[in-house]
Amino acid sequence: MNLSRRMLTKEEEDAVGDEIEVRREDQDKINKFSRLHSRELIIEDELKVKTKEKEELDDITMELELADEDDLVPYKIGDAFFHLPLPQAQELLGLSTAKIEEEIGELEDKMGTIREEMTQLKVELYARFGKTINLET
Repeated sequence: MNLSRRMLTKEEEDAVGDEIEVRREDQDKINKFSRLHSRELIIEDELKVKTKEKEELDDITMELELADEDDLVPYKIGDAFFHLPLPQAQELLGLSTAKIEEEIGELEDKMGTIREEMTQLKVELYARFGKTINLET
């Protein structure tokens, strides 16, 4: 992506001079694109957090596989740690992992829907405004 600044050529200046009137429906589409982009960024951040949580749960699961069956392991519930038998801790860990995986799936579905909508809006707005609008995110 080339972001260098340069002077416009005479042809480019003439093309920019042919301003296209922004209708209400165009402005609504631009606003919707902006809202979708904001939502996309929020979901991306949530997805990063959930993915990191899942990786941590997977690491803990691997560590617990090396523990003795008779060991009590500290398990965090809320802000407190409880010492639980290994099988019970592994079961709770499995439930937590399944829940995180479900949440990740939901976020990915939302992200896909948002990106589809944004792509459709890009097509419509670029068709109307051409190079006079920048919708690159």
